[in-house]
Amino acid sequence: MKTIEIRSLFDHWNAAIQTGKANNVVELYDTNAILLPTISNKVRKTHAEIEDYFVAFLAKGPIGRIDDSNVRIFGNVAINSGVYTFTFTDGSFVKARFTFVYHLIGQDFKIVEHHSSAMPQ
Repeated sequence: MKTIEIRSLFDHWNAAIQTGKANNVVELYDTNAILLPTISNKVRKTHAEIEDYFVAFLAKGPIGRIDDSNVRIFGNVAINSGVYTFTFTDGSFVKARFTFVYHLIGQDFKIVEHHSSAMPQ
């Protein structure tokens, strides 16, 4: 497991976002994953709850870009945290802090924790 490989997982996640299909995004999350989303106050603890969030989020037409990335690797667990920006089809955007925690299960990385919070203004 290398830093560049972990950084590329965001690109894979962002590509799933670009499909506009919430189930494509949810497939990247482990069945026990937790999502602390950017534009919702509700903690998402199941695939159904995570999918519900992404249905609403994807309706905004988000395109993500990482502004700052910090990867740490601990055996089969990797963490990528930093700052990203999402631009929406209406021209608005949100800059947020993020943490993705990935677990290597077999040959696949699954997101087990995803925290995203808008930057305080």
